[in-house]
Amino acid sequence: VQLQASGGGLVQAGGSLRLSCAASGPGPTFRTYTIGWFRQAPGKEREFVAATRGNGGATLYADSVKGRSTISRDNAKNTVYLQMNSLKPEDTAIYYCAAGRTLILSTTREASAYHYWGQGTQVTVSS
Repeated sequence: VQLQASGGGLVQAGGSLRLSCAASGPGPTFRTYTIGWFRQAPGKEREFVAATRGNGGATLYADSVKGRSTISRDNAKNTVYLQMNSLKPEDTAIYYCAAGRTLILSTTREASAYHYWGQGTQVTVSS
C-alpha cells in the first residue's frame, strides 16, 4: 500500500484546508483499512489528529481539532479527506496519513499501530 498526502499549504488563521490521502495498492480492500492523520510540528513528537476506521467503523478526533475538523472517506476512490476549518497557528505542522488493517479501537490513536505511511504535506497557518 502506498499513500500520497496532498492539500497542504499556507493559510491565514481562521482559514480552511482540505487534505487528501490517496491510497494505491489495496484495491477494493481499501474499505477495510483504518486511515489515520497525524501531524508533527518542529521540535515536537508526532501526534494523532483524526482517524476513520475501516468497514464503516467509528471516526475519532484529537481534542485539539474536534469540532473544527471532519474526516471522511471515499472508498470508490481509495481516498480519505481531512477538512480543517478555523485553523490556528498551532495547527502548523507536517501532516501525515497512515493506514492499517488490524487496529483495535484502543490503538487507533497510536502511530505505532499503523503499517503504512505517506510522505506528509506541510500545513502552515499564519497569525
